Amino acid sequence: MMHKIQAKSLFISAYLTLMAIISGYAVLGLVRGGHGLAWVGVLLASGPMLARILTMMVLKNTARTSGRFPLINGMGAAGVALTLISSIAMSGPLFAVVLAALSWLGFLAYAYWYSSFGGRSGSPALGIGRKLPAVTFRNLEGAEVSTTDLIGQTTVFLFYRGNWCPLCMAQIKEIAAQYRQLADMGVRVALVSPQPATHSVALARQHDVPFEFLSDPDCQAARVLGIVHDGGLPAGMQMFGYDSDTVLPTMLVTNAAGELVWKDETDNYRVRPEPQTLMDVLRRQQLVA
Repeated sequence: MMHKIQAKSLFISAYLTLMAIISGYAVLGLVRGGHGLAWVGVLLASGPMLARILTMMVLKNTARTSGRFPLINGMGAAGVALTLISSIAMSGPLFAVVLAALSWLGFLAYAYWYSSFGGRSGSPALGIGRKLPAVTFRNLEGAEVSTTDLIGQTTVFLFYRGNWCPLCMAQIKEIAAQYRQLADMGVRVALVSPQPATHSVALARQHDVPFEFLSDPDCQAARVLGIVHDGGLPAGMQMFGYDSDTVLPTMLVTNAAGELVWKDETDNYRVRPEPQTLMDVLRRQQLVA
């Protein structure tokens, strides 16, 4: 299990680097001329997923994607087919076939293996209708805040991986855009991450909304709640002050009594609930209350 986690932490950086090299090589092949079909095939297999991930990382405006990227998958398969056609029918370079196949296999590993949490079945500690276990966080001032302190009004808990995760940042941006509606409904929002408090302070300043920005040092609360992701940080991010262990993206809604009424424990870090889904849950909770 530890080997698998370490492999995943190394995968994303290695994958992006390899796709950048292969895409650049394909562009160079097109510029030089000759066997254009083969190099178009390589670029078709390597470029789309690279561009998609880099766009998410830079713009941080994508809170969710499809589970398996069927269009990009099809483009990868088409790219491999083009290089094969070029090699067989036009004496194109066999190396282009190897590069296209490697790119497509890398995409499949990203979409079906890296993005998945291995069939996450849900934490036994998060039972609908039961109160959350009494766990403690720290607020921006360093004071302890317990789940028991948050009883008294409907609360949305969003456990996010950290400021380094572009999908988490986009999801928080969505919720921040709804804060007036949430406030009118009497809903508290608690954003919880194992990242250092300085990163949470920066995030709070960025959004300037009346949310609870909470830290979970060493994933102590996440371990009790059963949502810790051991070794889930991409390799290299440690240099920015993040710990190697992080959380599985999780959204919870508790009622005024502190009982869990709804949860989302995604098995794919790119698949997250729509903003409307959360609002529908909260409106139903208002009717019950």
